[in-house]
Amino acid sequence: MLQNKVAVVYGGAGSLGAGVTKAYTEAGARVFLVGRTEKTLRAVADVTGAAYDVLDAADEDAVEAHADSVVERAGRFDVSFNLVPRGDFQGVPLTEMSVADYTRPVTRGITCQFITARAAARRMAAQGSGVILGLNSGSHQGSPMLGGTGAADGALDALIRQLAQEAGPAGVRALGIWTAGVVDTLTPEKLSAAGAPAADEAAVEGIRAHLDGLRMTRRSPRIADIAALATFLASDGAAGLTGTWVNATAGMFPS
Repeated sequence: MLQNKVAVVYGGAGSLGAGVTKAYTEAGARVFLVGRTEKTLRAVADVTGAAYDVLDAADEDAVEAHADSVVERAGRFDVSFNLVPRGDFQGVPLTEMSVADYTRPVTRGITCQFITARAAARRMAAQGSGVILGLNSGSHQGSPMLGGTGAADGALDALIRQLAQEAGPAGVRALGIWTAGVVDTLTPEKLSAAGAPAADEAAVEGIRAHLDGLRMTRRSPRIADIAALATFLASDGAAGLTGTWVNATAGMFPS
């Protein structure tokens, strides 16, 4: 499905990035993982056979230089997927939230996404084809107690749609995936970092069950589900799709 494609996964050392990388390599792509921590990148690379590069995806010059190096090493740059964490902080009413906690996912998220998408689009336009993917929680319409998540999601939604319009004539597609509560990515540590009360594994299981109950299908998406969708969207089988967001929340939020 992705035979002979060259993909770059920014933030590829996380659980979702690892799942996407595994799916991409199994589909025949040559994958470059990008992240800031060599140890975690190497662990994913050892399992998937992907290459990896230590890089801060918010560093404009470094991302541009890396995009050039991908083309030099692989001859192409076909797929870009940015999964870099934004630092979302949730569970606190807006009236009690600090400016920094509200604005961090917006400013950090859109800066990093813009830098990597622009670098990819420049190389893809030059070769006449390519796919740029984004992912967020689909909270662009606003949801209570999610802090700056909705604003950050809205900014990325707009970036993807605008990029599709501007880069489309050069053969570049831009698409997004809405997903929220990918249950096999949830851990007590991740929940605490996002502002949730201290939780043990039993509490996380309770959260997973609650999320399942919110879905139309009564089943939350898993890493493998998102990875399979990302593989299809990056493939030639989805050549007619661009400028849109695919709702993979299993009906948790309306489109």
